[in-house]
Amino acid sequence: MTVSIEIKGNLAKLLATEDLIIEHKPVETASFDVDRRVLTLPVWDRASETVYDMLVAHEVGHALFTPNRDWWKEDKFKTIPHDYVNVVEDARIERLIKQRYRGLNRDFKNGYSELHNDDLFELEDTNVNTLKPIDRINLYFKIGGIIDIDFNDTENEFVTRISRCETFEEVLQISKEIHQYTKEMQEQMQKQANAEQKESEAQDNAKVEVRPDMSGSKDDTQAQKDKQESDTQGQGDQEQEEPVQGRSDKSF
Repeated sequence: MTVSIEIKGNLAKLLATEDLIIEHKPVETASFDVDRRVLTLPVWDRASETVYDMLVAHEVGHALFTPNRDWWKEDKFKTIPHDYVNVVEDARIERLIKQRYRGLNRDFKNGYSELHNDDLFELEDTNVNTLKPIDRINLYFKIGGIIDIDFNDTENEFVTRISRCETFEEVLQISKEIHQYTKEMQEQMQKQANAEQKESEAQDNAKVEVRPDMSGSKDDTQAQKDKQESDTQGQGDQEQEEPVQGRSDKSF
């Protein structure tokens, strides 16, 4: 069934209770410019009515609840990557829009399920539990009812706080803490990897075999000594090479 994107644009205006500027473009996904008040909808051949309703509702959520604020210029928050703030803010505005328009709960659930089945999140052959915390949090709030995602206690606390987040100020603070937590976790993992490498190198060095004593015992008889001298006659003063490190056999 062909989706009428013009109708979806009008739907966005009604939900937002605002005369938004609606654009339809061949872009990767929907977006909303909080400054210019422009809602952009993608022209997708594969998307269903449900997916378009979800996209519209999501961007209307930004129109209604995301403030026009240059937070990245503020000293307190300017080090936070935009993606972190986007993930947390997406979770907040989707919860708020679903609270305002209860019928959207089904659209979000079915829409994200359809996108997951189309592998929009690019999870095929991917163990989601190896992803960064912010990526797992993002997936949890979008398709957490479809796939299993693991969190440790600290990460579970972040998830709980996000699910209760009411203000954009809270969004910024939680995003900042998640980013700091991720940096510390990555630094700890790097230290552990370095320590394991050093331990492995030490074990390799300890495995170097000592060349056995080939000189014979002190109780060698004179006859044995005479035989050795006889065997070496005529060989001249050939220089003896050092043994290959780590080998106990003779070099040829």
